[in-house]
Amino acid sequence: MESFLQFFNFQNSIPEIVLIGMLIITFLIQMYFYLAIYRKFSFHKKCKNEIKNHPLSVVICAKNEEVNLENNLTFVLEQDYPDFEVIVVNDGSWDETESVLARYKEKYCHLKVTKIPEEKKFHYGKKLAITVGIKAASNEWIVFTDADCKPSSKYWLRNIQQNIKNNSSIILGYGKYEIKKGFLNKFIRFDTLFIAMKYFSYAINGNAYMGIGRNLAYKKTLFFNNKGFANHLKLSSGDDDLFINETATSNNVEIEYSHDSHTISEPKLTFTDWANQKRRHLTTGFYYKAKHKFLLTLENVSLVLFYSTIFSSIIYFNLLGFFVSAFILRLTVQLIITKKAMILLNEKNLLLYSPLLELMLPFLYLYFVMSSYFIQKRNRWK
Repeated sequence: MESFLQFFNFQNSIPEIVLIGMLIITFLIQMYFYLAIYRKFSFHKKCKNEIKNHPLSVVICAKNEEVNLENNLTFVLEQDYPDFEVIVVNDGSWDETESVLARYKEKYCHLKVTKIPEEKKFHYGKKLAITVGIKAASNEWIVFTDADCKPSSKYWLRNIQQNIKNNSSIILGYGKYEIKKGFLNKFIRFDTLFIAMKYFSYAINGNAYMGIGRNLAYKKTLFFNNKGFANHLKLSSGDDDLFINETATSNNVEIEYSHDSHTISEPKLTFTDWANQKRRHLTTGFYYKAKHKFLLTLENVSLVLFYSTIFSSIIYFNLLGFFVSAFILRLTVQLIITKKAMILLNEKNLLLYSPLLELMLPFLYLYFVMSSYFIQKRNRWK
């Protein structure tokens, strides 16, 4: 408190005044994101809607996915839902994907299989496979997941369809990663949790900016009215987040995060593999709407500057009490909001690591983006 009063009495040096001013500004920005935005999801309560059992089409793109299809496709095909079809697009696989799908097709009459021949001279990418799957769908509502994902329960589709309302065109779901040993697994799961906390919160605020293809649903007419992926066809990524960024409005997006509605994926086991995955995902951020790029950048920059001023208290020891108070207050809010989000998304054993992981993410994202310019870009989606 004494340091705070000294600041307003102008008894500090110019560097100290600037430092305190920066701390106050970045602290307020961080409080805005946590209390005005992220809190909306962490304390969100879903309303129960009337179950109408809308017909659904599940689209899965598969390229050399024989193992994943063997492990996961049954969980999709055996959903406890009265009216759905599953469409698997075999995107030029050269492994045993085709024979695996043929075997499943004999057993499940609601499985459709379509194939894109392997083109040696040019590969069209995942966006073509998705487009083929949507065209093959019989129903208006399309649910998307990946071959390496499985629903967390047999009620996945029931929970997704409960969000279909008169104005809704998009439903955002949560795709989590399996719990494994090691720090990297915690990092991957926290990154996934934090991203979900953001896109769910923004959607609740009527400002949806992304979704994930592992667990996503939207209308077939929305896809074709937007001319599909025409605006970003040159990019290998963006079939999920960029499409949502383009088509989401303040009132056409619903969210679904109940535990039975999650999909589960195998996480990357090495930092290199995860880094390559993140580089591919982060390339789409440059094409977001300006307001979304501004807000996401502001959150990351303010976090880095906030901690930079906290560390500066080592130099200006007389301000230590003021700086520590700001740090503890922000930490308390961060832990409460994160813990509530963890409960909603059924994520465990991440809370104690969350302050460190949260601080590391902006630097890692910067590294991934910068390093991507020095790595040869690949056109293949897998």
